[in-house]
Amino acid sequence: MSYVALARKWRPKRFAEMVGQEHVRQALVNALASDRVHHAFLFTGTRGVGKTTVARVLAKCLNCERGVSAEPCGECSSCREIDEGRFVDLIEVDAASRTKVDDTRELLDNVQYAPTRGRYKVYLIDEVHMLSASSFNALLKTLEEPPPHVKFLLATTDPQKLPATVLSRCLQFNLKRLPVALIADRMHAILEAEGIPFESGAVRLIAQAADGSMRDALSLLDQLIAFGAGKVDESAARAMLGTVGRDHVVALAEQLATADAGALLRHVRDLDQWAPDHAQLLDELAGLLTRVALKQAVPDLPEDELYPPEVVQRLARTLAPEDVQLYYQVAILGRRDLPLAPDPRTGFEMTLLRMVAFRPPTASDVAPGSPPARPSRRGMTEGAVPRSASSAADRPAPLPTQAQQPASRGDAAGSSGAEAWGAILAQLDLQGAARQLASHCALLGREGSVVRLALDPRAETVRTRAQEEKLAQALSRFYGEPVRIELVSEEPHDTPARAQERTSLARVEAARQTLEEDATVRALKERFGATVQPESVRPAK
Repeated sequence: MSYVALARKWRPKRFAEMVGQEHVRQALVNALASDRVHHAFLFTGTRGVGKTTVARVLAKCLNCERGVSAEPCGECSSCREIDEGRFVDLIEVDAASRTKVDDTRELLDNVQYAPTRGRYKVYLIDEVHMLSASSFNALLKTLEEPPPHVKFLLATTDPQKLPATVLSRCLQFNLKRLPVALIADRMHAILEAEGIPFESGAVRLIAQAADGSMRDALSLLDQLIAFGAGKVDESAARAMLGTVGRDHVVALAEQLATADAGALLRHVRDLDQWAPDHAQLLDELAGLLTRVALKQAVPDLPEDELYPPEVVQRLARTLAPEDVQLYYQVAILGRRDLPLAPDPRTGFEMTLLRMVAFRPPTASDVAPGSPPARPSRRGMTEGAVPRSASSAADRPAPLPTQAQQPASRGDAAGSSGAEAWGAILAQLDLQGAARQLASHCALLGREGSVVRLALDPRAETVRTRAQEEKLAQALSRFYGEPVRIELVSEEPHDTPARAQERTSLARVEAARQTLEEDATVRALKERFGATVQPESVRPAK
């Protein structure tokens, strides 16, 4: 007997065997159970996610000899013939090869006739977006009001090309890409049923390469079984897919942890013997960094099959969390810009060097007796000196420490504190919501690296963790040392926002007073009985 490909052999024959697409399966099962089956269905989605499979299972549910239900028997002649692709009342049409209007008219000529054997005559039109405009026009009337014994099942990978008149006549179901874990679990079950030895890492690689398509995954699995002489192991999978071994990706991550640019470039040169796909190599590196970041954030997160837990744990201890985030961001941006590089290897090398160059220096990076790192130029004008080297007279007045504060909290938030905070706020590098948050605060004092601020309760809606971090970072840059803030929601004596509000109200009141005293306005009021609308008065800019 001839060999049957895995994608055909393991194609689901009932809804219960389908993997994923729960939103589509549940809707069809409920419609069949309640006998509310529409006359036209449109299944959309990328290749290999189950559009044609869902349509065939639905046709089997409608024509099973034991009655319409969501669970066809699979044993009657109708079910067997549909599975074998020879059921006379299931008319499958490839729209890509029958695009002409004459083909469509010929197809619709037989719609009026009753089904030969089944309960319904089912028209399954695949890649329906390939039909011409004239073919769609010929199909419209029949699609809207078909005979009661006819069902239309349309499938397409490009629904944007369908006319709105066709979309409005169908129930549309969008089949999603399948997750990697779901594809891997399905292949595990198939390999166990087939009795084929396999390694979980190889299955995971195939599932990732399938890009959400179950059919592509099973086709790649077939190819790997042939490539590996009946076995599915990771080394064969990497050789077939053209990916480098995991140990090389781990080595790159470890060299990034030490910021050793020379070792990184030597490793990239050694990888040339494998003729790697540098874009895929960046994807692998980003994937490893993702696992490290997840391990740092959630230590008890379940492991996957690609990287041993001890490797991920070691990298999570070695790499700083902020470095992991930086390397990941540079990796995905480098992946995007790789086609613009002179050649893929050059783009890959520059991406790794960018990771090292942008890595913030740590205390261990500075050798004893070496000069301090050059300060950032952000916020410095030409010829300006670093904040740490400026004279004491030029520095802003330091925040009062807890020991310097007066005994009462009210004195600490008095007018002098408000003026000091307003002067500091004017020099902070803040924009948008973070500046608005700072303007609604009043200074309570400072103790070591902690700056205590009172937040006006009216501004609680502006307070978010992101804005608090921006304010703390701005203060750290301003004072040249790391500080963190402590916000207390209470009614402060004064804030820059309240001071600005008082100034605005005073200007408006002065403008009103000036308008009331104007001779022309007085004459108009006396002669015509005119009145001034106070809310319409605005001060001149």
